[in-house]
Amino acid sequence: MTALVRPDVRLHQSWAETSVEFDDEIAHGSGLWHLADVELDFDEAGCARVVSELTAYADRELQLGEDKVHCDYYWITDGHPASVIGFLALRHELNAWLLEEGGHLGFSVRPSRRGEGHASRALALAVRRSAELGLDRVLVTCDEDNLASRRTIEGNAGIYEDSRNGKRRYWITVTPRGITRGGTDATRP
Repeated sequence: MTALVRPDVRLHQSWAETSVEFDDEIAHGSGLWHLADVELDFDEAGCARVVSELTAYADRELQLGEDKVHCDYYWITDGHPASVIGFLALRHELNAWLLEEGGHLGFSVRPSRRGEGHASRALALAVRRSAELGLDRVLVTCDEDNLASRRTIEGNAGIYEDSRNGKRRYWITVTPRGITRGGTDATRP
């Protein structure tokens, strides 16, 4: 069962395996760009550093730099015990760049686990959580040529607005129970 969990050092082994599997591909939603200037270790200590960095962004009391926004980072998990299979970022607000290209939500599933519906379920769960932040709609973007992400977003009631700088921009209307599909609340991801 797909779930969103807060980054947790106890999941360091599957986090490392998932991170390494992305290789040179961008792991959207991972937050690893916050540590771009650091040589990242994929051992438990390296995972603890990532968890500490990512967790701080959710703290609304923390003053962030002018170009940064508060964000809840999640690891997409599956199975019992839970195993990390992807990443998701839920940004609390949009700055100029996020409005143009990044959106409220960024997510990715490790290559070996794609095509199993995890991205769609994770997106639905994230939209539901965005309601808890008081957002009434969220912006989700994808590359023009990323057909899988396009289908995932459109399958979660994403309404295409336009394309900018090679990114398709979609808005998803949020209700207190999650996504609105055709005038009804979708309560299940």
